[in-house]
Amino acid sequence: MRPDKTIRSEMGWSTVDKIVVRGMDLVNEVIGKVSLGDMAWLEINGTLPTPRQSVLFNALMVTLVEHGMTPNAIATRMTYLGAPEALNAAVAAGLCGMGTVFVGTAEGSARIMQEALKDVEKPDLKSIAARIVADLRARKSTVPGIGHPIHKPIDPRTPRLFQLAKENGYYGRYCELIQLIAAEAERVSGKVLPVNATGAIGAVASELGLDWRICRGIAVMGRAIGLVGHIAEEIRNPIAKEIWQRLDE
Repeated sequence: MRPDKTIRSEMGWSTVDKIVVRGMDLVNEVIGKVSLGDMAWLEINGTLPTPRQSVLFNALMVTLVEHGMTPNAIATRMTYLGAPEALNAAVAAGLCGMGTVFVGTAEGSARIMQEALKDVEKPDLKSIAARIVADLRARKSTVPGIGHPIHKPIDPRTPRLFQLAKENGYYGRYCELIQLIAAEAERVSGKVLPVNATGAIGAVASELGLDWRICRGIAVMGRAIGLVGHIAEEIRNPIAKEIWQRLDE
């Protein structure tokens, strides 16, 4: 490495009596004053959110915290059963299962929309939606962010997130586009394919200006909290061993 090549991070630094996070004094400006969701925004963007950004971003984070006994939660509980001394490993096991089927599709929906609308000033959203669906079908790929095995014909989380986006001035072309994508996918497939929570999250996150590559992180942060909650319940009411024994039978 060249001696004049400085490695620098703006995330944080410490001295003997001070800790600075994203330019803010952790002790005097953050602790007790900044919520967890706002702290996440600060870490990602480098500044605290506006009140409206705070409402929306916190809503996105809490939407996917808990969804019952999903494979993610089961993986966490089973890992905790085998290694109760490693709570972090149990949470990590659950987070590793966040992908194109469970929780992780906010990234995919945000990506297809951000790439489709990049550098387009006055987009024909209906035509773009048709092109996106046709391209994915031609590749035999699922459309991220639409459809749900239980919530039909409406995922109840979606209208609430869009309502909050409207109330806070962040309902725009991404929110419109994901709904047009869902409508087009339903038209050509004949199936009921509502915009699901991750599709709404991908759209609203895009409205907030978040890069698609960070959108799965919203789900990761939220679901990590939920998985810790599952471990807390597992301590109070152990069920992982029963799951294991029933499978063995």
